[in-house]
Amino acid sequence: MKKLTILLILFAFASCEITEPKQKENNYIPQVPELLSDVMTPEILWSFGRVGGAQVSPDGKNVTYLVTYFNIEEDKSYRDIYLVPSEGGEAINLTNSSEKEFNIEWRPDGKKIGFISTRSGETQLWEMNPDGTGMKQVSDIDGGISGFKYSPTQDKIFYLKSVKLDKDVNELYPDLPNADARIETDLMYRHWDSWHDYTYNHIFIADYNDGKLSEGIDIMEGERFDSPMKPFGGAEQIAWSPDGKTLAYTCKKLTGKKYSLSTNSEIYLYDLKSQKTLNFTSGMMGYDMNPAFSPDGKHLAWESMERDGYEADKTRLFVANLETQEKTDYSVGFDQNAHGLVWADDSKSIYFISDIHATDEIFRLDMADGTISRITNGIHNYQSVISAGENLVAQKVSMSQPAELYVVDKNTGTDKALTTVNKGILDQLTMGQVTKRWVKTTDNKEMLVWVILPPHFDETKKYPAILYNQGGPQGTVSQFWSYRWNFQMMAANGYVVVAPNRRGLPGFGQEWNEQISKDYGGQNIKDLLTAIDEVSKEPFVDETKLGAVGASYGGFSVNFLAGNHEGRFKAFISHCGIFNFEQKYLTTEEMWFPNWDLGGPFWDETNAAAQRSFSFSPHNYVQNWDTPILVIHGQNDYRIPFTQGMAAFNAAVLQDVPAKFLYFPGENHWVLNAQNGILWQRVFAEWLDKWLK
Repeated sequence: MKKLTILLILFAFASCEITEPKQKENNYIPQVPELLSDVMTPEILWSFGRVGGAQVSPDGKNVTYLVTYFNIEEDKSYRDIYLVPSEGGEAINLTNSSEKEFNIEWRPDGKKIGFISTRSGETQLWEMNPDGTGMKQVSDIDGGISGFKYSPTQDKIFYLKSVKLDKDVNELYPDLPNADARIETDLMYRHWDSWHDYTYNHIFIADYNDGKLSEGIDIMEGERFDSPMKPFGGAEQIAWSPDGKTLAYTCKKLTGKKYSLSTNSEIYLYDLKSQKTLNFTSGMMGYDMNPAFSPDGKHLAWESMERDGYEADKTRLFVANLETQEKTDYSVGFDQNAHGLVWADDSKSIYFISDIHATDEIFRLDMADGTISRITNGIHNYQSVISAGENLVAQKVSMSQPAELYVVDKNTGTDKALTTVNKGILDQLTMGQVTKRWVKTTDNKEMLVWVILPPHFDETKKYPAILYNQGGPQGTVSQFWSYRWNFQMMAANGYVVVAPNRRGLPGFGQEWNEQISKDYGGQNIKDLLTAIDEVSKEPFVDETKLGAVGASYGGFSVNFLAGNHEGRFKAFISHCGIFNFEQKYLTTEEMWFPNWDLGGPFWDETNAAAQRSFSFSPHNYVQNWDTPILVIHGQNDYRIPFTQGMAAFNAAVLQDVPAKFLYFPGENHWVLNAQNGILWQRVFAEWLDKWLK
């Protein structure tokens, strides 16, 4: 395929609705390039602006949001704060700096916009006027902060800060200042992509008065727990009550082995006056997180899972009456998950996001009668929703478009674009057609399969095809837009992409989602093979040129299929995939995950479910490997350690199976840097082209 390049120039967008404000610091905002072709390339993929972090002003008239751009040459990203009228119109870049701002918050009176920036050298709270003028540093906290929110009464701020409570080896042995070691006595010494740094995320509350901040009080003083929870929790896990007297926060107050075995996080209520903390969800054993007070202060809503140790349990919508303390599960009879809870301004309803048949839609709970209704319907994913007066502001993506903001009608679900950050590039691209089909599985169920055709598809030709294997394992194959596993990027390379919603994915009821647990090599593998077999019957698919690709659980699926595919495939790509279940069980970090999904440890010979699960380990079938395989792994992947990838690659080479190992010393379970991401795409395509074209 012809390689394309794009010119990224340090100017404002030429053809988008976003314009650069008057002279500020120089920033990296690439001009919309004039593409040499209408087909996607890795360089184009990494040139899109990435929209996120939307917030609506208190009067509902304006929306602030973040846009991140990557400078490929510098291998660096830039992020700015933008503002657009909520009714639509010209967007303004408010910051236009070389720093990366985040955590936008409107002050309750609407006169200031707060945000976090590193422009002073540390991550501190800054404020500016709504037009971007009058920028001023508000906090000067030693070591910086990682998040904040104004109290509704505007006299307090909570901020998040790492607190060092444990001693490292040099503090334990001060006469050995150059000793480079760790001493561990319990689990959770590393998590996701970093080793424990002896610090804990704590919440501080400080007095605030028109840009002046007092010294904060640590409401978790001395506690060796994290709020927000690591590694991905943020300020969304904490909420002010409307009267500013109570702070609700999410925390799992466990450590070490107990932490690694449990998902039992709780919602805690901290009373500012008494400085006492109440465990509000005591006795509720699964994840309880992301509290949200109703605007009238009478109710508290949160996301809740029922079972401890099961991270893919149904996410229920719970609401408590704060006067009676009665807690109600409004998800009874609603066989879907509820995420991103947002109260309506009148406290009469709650909006949320839920996956239904491989799209993420906006739903509404009406508090009066407890009914849940669907607001939107389309081939898209809504990722977040905010109440904005008579309308909603929501972030939306699809397989054919990166994130943009939309104004959504609360009653009809119709939407109109609020931002068009990537219109200039999208207008020049031809996307492959995305089609939906239902396929009959081996156990006579209906399975939804997405089929993405190459751009400029010619039905008279035959195309090689790729079976996409989803990770998770309970991660939906919905209308997501990815900067790695991008279906349009794969299709642009001349492939038909087959993306099945196999057993073990949400959006099709909890029974469908749960079936995969303790059955890794069972029905879901049959589902995957059914999908590729059915689509391969199409006259435009060359059934002699099929590949299988996937990451994480999808990487396991590829490794398993490599020894159990009966000659279907001619090429495999496994990214951060499990190869040896026994090794992975003892080197991962969150032990609740394999204990639930595999049924327990491999040494328990009396546990039939666990013994069956471990029999599915791909290394048990490696003697059957005979098909070229590309293995990809990042060194900082602690969920599935990189030695799993090494083992898979070495096993292939030792058996004279054509193999390649793409290893990233600085990446984790994902590939996050621009040049690494482009390299990933190039090697990915080159490997498939070599064996399938």
